[in-house]
Amino acid sequence: MALKIKNLFKDVEDDILTGTEDEFYNISGTDALAEADKTGNKMILLEPRAYSESQQIADHLKNRNSVVVNLKRVTSDQAKRIIDFLSGCIYAIGGTMQKIGVGIYLCTPNNVNVQGKITDETEKNKVEAEEEW
Repeated sequence: MALKIKNLFKDVEDDILTGTEDEFYNISGTDALAEADKTGNKMILLEPRAYSESQQIADHLKNRNSVVVNLKRVTSDQAKRIIDFLSGCIYAIGGTMQKIGVGIYLCTPNNVNVQGKITDETEKNKVEAEEEW
């Protein structure tokens, strides 16, 4: 009798260990880029008006879509909360976040390769000041 119960739980454990969502994200960069070419992933542009819309952004990232988030329509406190939430989501899926303007962020899953960096005005002024010395 104990043997049957053990086998019963073994089957359940096998089901739990196979077909997980981790397989979706634990693929090589080359395979991820090839998959992106097949699926025709999208670039989503969003302007959330409240923190409650941050889950929608995370859902797009989970579906392997890139998202440009414009935070100019939310308060600074809500913008901080949204960035904190998205940072955790992006870390979990192995993606990246890059600031591309004042209050504008590019969020990408791990199947998107972003090259280059955009400097903002404060960094540009700092570099120019250092060059003058």
